[in-house]
Amino acid sequence: MSPVVEEVRLSLPHIELAAHLFGPEDGLPVIALHGWLDNANSFARLAPRLKGLRIVALDMAGHGHSGHRPMGAGYALWDYAHDVLCVAEQLGWKRFALLGHSMGAIVSVVLAGALPERVTHLALIDGVIPPTATHENAAERMGMALQAQLDLQEKRKPVYTTLDRAIEARMKGVVAVSREAAELLAQRGLMPVAGGYTWRTDSRLTLASPLRLSEEQAMSFVQRVSCPAQLVVAADGMLAKHSELLERLPFSREQLPGGHHVHLNDEPGAALVADCFNRFFAVP
Repeated sequence: MSPVVEEVRLSLPHIELAAHLFGPEDGLPVIALHGWLDNANSFARLAPRLKGLRIVALDMAGHGHSGHRPMGAGYALWDYAHDVLCVAEQLGWKRFALLGHSMGAIVSVVLAGALPERVTHLALIDGVIPPTATHENAAERMGMALQAQLDLQEKRKPVYTTLDRAIEARMKGVVAVSREAAELLAQRGLMPVAGGYTWRTDSRLTLASPLRLSEEQAMSFVQRVSCPAQLVVAADGMLAKHSELLERLPFSREQLPGGHHVHLNDEPGAALVADCFNRFFAVP
């Protein structure tokens, strides 16, 4: 597919974000949020297949062509949620839908639970709530995270001598993706530097969260969601093995064959996800 994609930059009060626009201007407003260390090209295969939607696929802060947060600031889930609200305000969208994959799905649930009156639909791909923790190790986790922030200042990003090596590294990342998916993410995620190429992403994104919600706190966001919600579970992804969590969710759920990036890894996977979400949104 070779859809017309419009590139925009959104100057928010605190940061500049880049985005791709898909669909008719009068379509149902949707903000699409990609996963950790990905970028707006995560939706390059899916968004053109979704009907009747005006999709703003963001490069989230610290990713792709978007700005990095200033030194001393972090990348907490609620900071991303604040970014999304600022984007909606700039676009004049009082109510909007959210389409999220992985970390983007988690941010979507956080926002839809925190301000349910703002969100019309919740379309989630292999993500719901953040990793949780009990209170016993909170101080230890905080200490490790603070030390890691200091140590990161002395580390340098890896430099790949060729584009092909960078793409191969992304294929074998924390979550493996197909070569085609890695190429799409690399198109938007790499930049030339002395000696080759490196990723545009902010190195601070690799730091562990200094604070994790308890399971009860995380589920409280799920329980406050008041709009229709559709969750796509990838059969070989991250959620399928968490059957107990899935059974507790008050969302519509559909399991599809494929890995964590089921919407991006290949065209058949993108078509299956699109079919599910087109039925969900059912825009006339």
